[in-house]
Amino acid sequence: MSSHHPATHPSKGRINSTLRRFLDNEASSGILLMAVALLALIAANSPFSDVYFSALHSYLGPLSLQHWINDALMAMFFLMVGLEIKRELLDGQLSSWTRRLLPGAAAAGGMLVPALIYIAFNHSDPRTVSGWAVPSATDIAFALGVMSLLGPRVPASLKVFLAALAIIDDLGAVAIIALFYTSGLSIPDLAGAGAVMAVLFVLNKRGINALAPYLVLGALLWLLVYRSGIHATIAGVLLALTIPIKLTPGMPEASPGVSPLHRLEHALHVPVAFVIVPIFGLANAGVSFAGVTPAILVEPLSLGVAAGLVAGKLIGVFGAVAIMVRTGMANLPAAANWGQVFGVALLCGVGFTMSLFIGLLAFEDSSLQDRVKFGILAGSLVAGISGYLVLRVTSARKSCPA
Repeated sequence: MSSHHPATHPSKGRINSTLRRFLDNEASSGILLMAVALLALIAANSPFSDVYFSALHSYLGPLSLQHWINDALMAMFFLMVGLEIKRELLDGQLSSWTRRLLPGAAAAGGMLVPALIYIAFNHSDPRTVSGWAVPSATDIAFALGVMSLLGPRVPASLKVFLAALAIIDDLGAVAIIALFYTSGLSIPDLAGAGAVMAVLFVLNKRGINALAPYLVLGALLWLLVYRSGIHATIAGVLLALTIPIKLTPGMPEASPGVSPLHRLEHALHVPVAFVIVPIFGLANAGVSFAGVTPAILVEPLSLGVAAGLVAGKLIGVFGAVAIMVRTGMANLPAAANWGQVFGVALLCGVGFTMSLFIGLLAFEDSSLQDRVKFGILAGSLVAGISGYLVLRVTSARKSCPA
């Protein structure tokens, strides 16, 4: 440890250094999300529960606070997701078919099997069968956060595999929201959104490096998509598709050598991970346990979600990896063993953010939403703890460099 110069302010430097490490640590956002989810549960079951719920349902202009969070703030989350997907597909871990094969198969298995398990529990009830996509989602912040608690014990290749799998999983979730949770389409607003997209693509083709025109048109796109009947957050993903990933020579640029996509992704990372997603968790994880009995947890709706997240993700992800490796179509992530892959498959059952989001779209009835939340929280808790324990047991201890 280096000594501080007497003229410096060591306490201030230490605080800045700690904050910087916290923000840069991939585990931090997951840990913050866990704390926020716990805080929401405490608030919903405290003497202040009426204040908590009435605040969420209070109106600010045309929308309630909860709708502003879920429809507007989360559009920024989906913009970030879209930027990550585009970057990884064009210039990252998913830039070739050989790299996409294993995480792609694992993501497909991890979406299909949970949905089938949920449907098996709920196929006879037309009120609840529409929630089939709830357990199909993986929360990348939570899952990577839990994995990162193990530090250097887990090979970096496994973290890359999990991140790639979760990104493809997010792409699938976006497609599901657009295709299956859309109603009452407005053709004029859809046409307007199409026209805005056309202008955005023209800006891209002309090599405009400035972000301002994209963001202004993105706000208009959000409004038109919101009015069209497609969920407003899809506008974030659509906008991300038009942001240039390469700089155009000769055009003005804000940051020399840094593409608009990389600039925007860098600018969004901290506010999305440490402000927007925690606010979403605080607004949506709160569920009252008043009148809750153990019977609720074994109802088809809650049980279907929890079983889909824990058993479905495990069978789907691990099964797909086993098939790909045994048939010689892919190799295990470098330096990883089968036990670690088993642990990662369990961690994929942490659904939280995207599962809560789909659950809110699938059900308007608040009692059904609460049952979905019970299933998500129970399933994610079991998946997170068991995945951590399996990875801890199956990962050899490695000494940190001095």
